[in-house]
Amino acid sequence: MKIPVLDLKPQYESIRADIQEAINRVLESGAFIMGPDVKLFEQEVAEYLEVKHAISVNSGTDALVIGLKALGIGEGDEVITTPFSFFATAESIGNVGAKPVFADINPKSFNINPEEIKAKITPSTKAIMPVHLYGCPAAMGQIMDIALEYELKVIEDCAQSFGARYYEASSDFNSKFTGTIGNVGAFSFFPSKNLGAYGDGGLIATNNDQVAELAKALRVHGAKKKYHNEMLGYNSRLDTLQAAILRVKLPHIDAWNDGRRKVAEIYNELLADVPGIITPELADGHVFHQYTIRVIDGKREQVQQYLASQDISTMIYYPIPQDQLPVYKGQYPVNSVSIQLSKEVLSLPIWAELERQTQIYIADSLVRTTQLKTLEAAI
Repeated sequence: MKIPVLDLKPQYESIRADIQEAINRVLESGAFIMGPDVKLFEQEVAEYLEVKHAISVNSGTDALVIGLKALGIGEGDEVITTPFSFFATAESIGNVGAKPVFADINPKSFNINPEEIKAKITPSTKAIMPVHLYGCPAAMGQIMDIALEYELKVIEDCAQSFGARYYEASSDFNSKFTGTIGNVGAFSFFPSKNLGAYGDGGLIATNNDQVAELAKALRVHGAKKKYHNEMLGYNSRLDTLQAAILRVKLPHIDAWNDGRRKVAEIYNELLADVPGIITPELADGHVFHQYTIRVIDGKREQVQQYLASQDISTMIYYPIPQDQLPVYKGQYPVNSVSIQLSKEVLSLPIWAELERQTQIYIADSLVRTTQLKTLEAAI
């Protein structure tokens, strides 16, 4: 039996009746756009995140774009971010007219290295956009200190970190959810996310009343009052069906995140001391959207191919750092840590209900890759 990178069926089976009830309720209401479930979801998710405002939009990318616009970021501005992320991170900066500037990452957390941020600050710098990659909180205490020192805005890319908390005992932000520390948090509800809809969806979180008011207007064509458009905006509304589905899922998110973390702990136990494999740190608050190992000595592609021959699916997030993508060809110098990790990272199957026996099979297959003299002959 083929093992996928993600299997959503066990989760669906556990909430099937509630999902069907929610869908039927919306279908019978006929309120498919901005219906009652949208407002109720926003209230419930704001309460969960312990934040004043939660503004739903139609994707995580739009959450970044509208979040930046609501913070006043635009033409001529620079935003410092990580090169090691999905392109939506840099794309959103470019789409509001600003320029992404890339600071290299910490090889242990895969997140932006605060030590690299200061060297990239110029008079044009207006914001920092950390990404909580793979569900691991970035070093928000240090990032916020830098933002305060240089009077910069902070927009957190939380596409992979719903429910993650930042822990640093000496910080004012200790135990706060990712997305509630900076000026704006941007979340994705793409189906594969820890809190996933059954289609696209996104959310902007903020404690700033003015930012929230602007974001609400920007998502409906720049109108605070219908047919009284005050600015150029977007058509970016969360469908009522998706809001209803997310309302069913939200009460389960902590249990699902705990399940993912337990899967990660088992992987780390099974893969401890395997030659050529570096396992991820079990950082406090990490919700393991992905469980990502590093395969060193240039053997990643061979390892991935061997696992595929054993019916084990894996993914590479991300094979090319953002600053080296064709769209930016020749515009940015290489960030050496990001380049190195882009050649080593390999994400293994993970979901909350993944059985230990399946993990043992995956781990045993990985161990065999270190014992085979020629992987090519085994594939």
